[in-house]
Amino acid sequence: MTPKARRLVFVTGAARSGKSSHAEGLASSSPENAPVLYVATAEARDEEMRERILAHRERRPEGWRTLEARRGVAERLPVEWNGTVLLDCLSLLVSNILLDAVAEHGEGLELEGAASREVATEVDALLGWWEESGSDLIAVSNEIGWGVVPPHRLGRVYRDLLGSANQRLAARSTEATLLVAGIPISLKKPGGEPE
Repeated sequence: MTPKARRLVFVTGAARSGKSSHAEGLASSSPENAPVLYVATAEARDEEMRERILAHRERRPEGWRTLEARRGVAERLPVEWNGTVLLDCLSLLVSNILLDAVAEHGEGLELEGAASREVATEVDALLGWWEESGSDLIAVSNEIGWGVVPPHRLGRVYRDLLGSANQRLAARSTEATLLVAGIPISLKKPGGEPE
């Protein structure tokens, strides 16, 4: 970690566990007058997703800026941002990368390697941006590894890609929290020490 880097908070949990609300609360508690940039990775591919995106938008405080970026997040972030960046969420970012890889390579044997390289590049770029920017970064992601093994190859590839991305961000995080039924459980206390 370079001297500029500040907090990297990793927030994970199951779907509908309260991750986004918890992360938004953390961002809201940033020092007074520190700007918040909300990075939204979701795409409105159907009406239900449009409604989810709208609900997230309506919850955000008025002064927050929003950056919609389905991929290439680090390239679109301000070089210097003296505030907090809230990435919501890594799960959809990885899904976007995988869907693009399927469109380019099909579902053949080369898919997993190509998608894995793209996800690693995206995560490395995000971590590099965080180290250089001097900003706080709060990254939200789903924990999907506790369920049954997906019956389809694409589901297994996604599970593995997201699991690896989660591990990389959690390892570098200065804090990590698991949300269960809306209750935050600290995995790594401030400063990066495991609980």
